[in-house]
Amino acid sequence: MPFTLTRPVAGIRIGILTIAEKWEKHLKITCDFETEAYLKPKYESEPHSKGAIYINGSVCPNPNLCNAIEQLKVGQKLIDRKKPETVLAYRGKDLPKHETIFFDDNYTKISFVYDIFSHNGEQIQADFCLVTQNRKSQSITDPHTIVYSPENIFIEEGAILKACVLNAEKGVIYIGKNAQVQELSVIQGNFALCEGAVVNIGAKMRGDTTIGPFCKVGGEISNSVFFGYSNKAHDGFLGNSVIGEWCNLGADTNTSNLKNNYGEVKIWNFLQKDFIPTGRQFCGLMMGDFSKAGINTMFNTGTVVGVSANVFGGGFPPKYIPSFAWGGGSDFKTFEFDKAIEVANRMMQRRNQKLNEIEIAILRHVFEQEAMNNYQ
Repeated sequence: MPFTLTRPVAGIRIGILTIAEKWEKHLKITCDFETEAYLKPKYESEPHSKGAIYINGSVCPNPNLCNAIEQLKVGQKLIDRKKPETVLAYRGKDLPKHETIFFDDNYTKISFVYDIFSHNGEQIQADFCLVTQNRKSQSITDPHTIVYSPENIFIEEGAILKACVLNAEKGVIYIGKNAQVQELSVIQGNFALCEGAVVNIGAKMRGDTTIGPFCKVGGEISNSVFFGYSNKAHDGFLGNSVIGEWCNLGADTNTSNLKNNYGEVKIWNFLQKDFIPTGRQFCGLMMGDFSKAGINTMFNTGTVVGVSANVFGGGFPPKYIPSFAWGGGSDFKTFEFDKAIEVANRMMQRRNQKLNEIEIAILRHVFEQEAMNNYQ
């Protein structure tokens, strides 16, 4: 949370793809979800067969793990030998009665929000190999674009690059279908620009960064992940951060990702209802879907913003801002639900989309839960 307030954990984007999309490509299947009751109308479909494989949605695939899962028989479960409490996958229902099969190799698991940006570089590399295998990149025809290590760059059909710098000496660069990189932008690998996304003029994209589908970004971004349809179009720094869908960061919004005393960053945990240590020196902003920040907003190190919050005004806002909060500094009130939905639809209409009744019901559930629990 806050990202799983509005999606299953396997819907989280890390690298180029979401976790579910990774499994679909590795196993050549279509994934379904088992998730919270209020998310089921959007994410669950047909009833599962008796021999269905259930995969831990927070785990990213790799070839060895996929091979072990595919070999499971009905009535068997795959367990991490080093962490026996972690069930990686099982086939068939009645999990407590399943025979245990141990898995001894390494894998990537997303347990906390900061794991998303921490593992993003390695996941960009893994997805790059998965997505581009046996395929040929489109050529870069612009004479004013400078390229370093072109063998580490893949350009999808319809992408437009003009007078920019792509430096893939230290990591891969993926430019998605119909994406744009505008003039004087500088991109360092590892970097993923997904379908229809735009890097605005003069932007500085540092390594281990993912810009999800149909996002628009500018300024300086480092080791951060945008899920999709979100904007940070103007100057300002964003580092070691995760931004959900349909978010907007106003001009000159800045995020601190390092404390002045270089100490360990603490971050809000929804289950414990308290700040917990991250074990990390660098950690920036975690912003849930549909949240916004006005111009010149300053986010402190390790700030968490819930779903559909509207943050503005001078000074640093709190390091935890609940869903449907409206205000700035220490002065917040509840963002009325109908007005929040109106704002969301206005933003979505710019991309020719609109909230449906199922999605509104999900947001209403989040609103009601946050209204009942005062986290500040």
